[in-house]
Amino acid sequence: MSNGLSTTLPATNYAAVLPRESINGSDADVVDANVDVVNAMYAELLDLGEIAPNALRSYYVDFYLTQSLGGGFAQYVFTAPEREDIDAYIRAGLEGMGAAAHLDLFNRTAAAFDSLSEDEADAYLDRDADLDDGADVIPDAVRHLEELDGEFETLLETEDLTALNAAWLRDQADLLILDEEELDRHIAERVSRIPNLAERQAEAAEDELLDTPEFEVIIRELCDVAGHTLLKITMGDPNYDHDGQTTLAWHFTTDQGEFLMLDDEQEAVMIHPDTKEILAAVEFEVEVEDD
Repeated sequence: MSNGLSTTLPATNYAAVLPRESINGSDADVVDANVDVVNAMYAELLDLGEIAPNALRSYYVDFYLTQSLGGGFAQYVFTAPEREDIDAYIRAGLEGMGAAAHLDLFNRTAAAFDSLSEDEADAYLDRDADLDDGADVIPDAVRHLEELDGEFETLLETEDLTALNAAWLRDQADLLILDEEELDRHIAERVSRIPNLAERQAEAAEDELLDTPEFEVIIRELCDVAGHTLLKITMGDPNYDHDGQTTLAWHFTTDQGEFLMLDDEQEAVMIHPDTKEILAAVEFEVEVEDD
């Protein structure tokens, strides 16, 4: 996911794009197709200002839905790289697709989280976090956020975000429906109009080396060991229950299914989420300090 904010190419020149094979699919197929197209544009170094605004709004509403279902608003906060920007896309997307109740809930939940003290935020994001006074008591503000998380899941029964998102995408007045080759050419044409493409490519290569999160480096190494191709890192779960202990687990998808990465100070393992079978492991080098 890119976090660029360049507006070199006016976003108003661009329409949302969907692959032809997805348009008559299920609601989930349509939303997922938009996610795939936006990810492909990000991968080719197009920035936020160079992608259709409504495609981005749909993309981030689905991101919010996925994270919230995975671990409530805490999961969204934990995973979102730049909340201020992403919050704005989510609000505009929820409004555009007619999800008024979800928009109201999002605003209430974001406000409730942003009003937490540092200790309360730690307690909400990590159930094992200790408050300063050492009391094993859930603060009222945290309990309120947990209630809002419950409200989110209940609300989905009457205001289905995936259905609303898909209907909104299909109803875009300037929607482009392209086959695979046309889509590739369309993205390539957009990329060709980037005036500083070589500079972006050089920066991207440098950033990839310097800024790749450690968890991603580990997951990629595990996939190499297991003979899998990494497709997507879905989310990090700070409250995953592994052998009766709460630990951080990273969920990711490969060409062979969904898996988890767990690590400690000695090694990291790639496991199957259902069978708990270890498919690959990598040991960490221990640095020995000189006397």
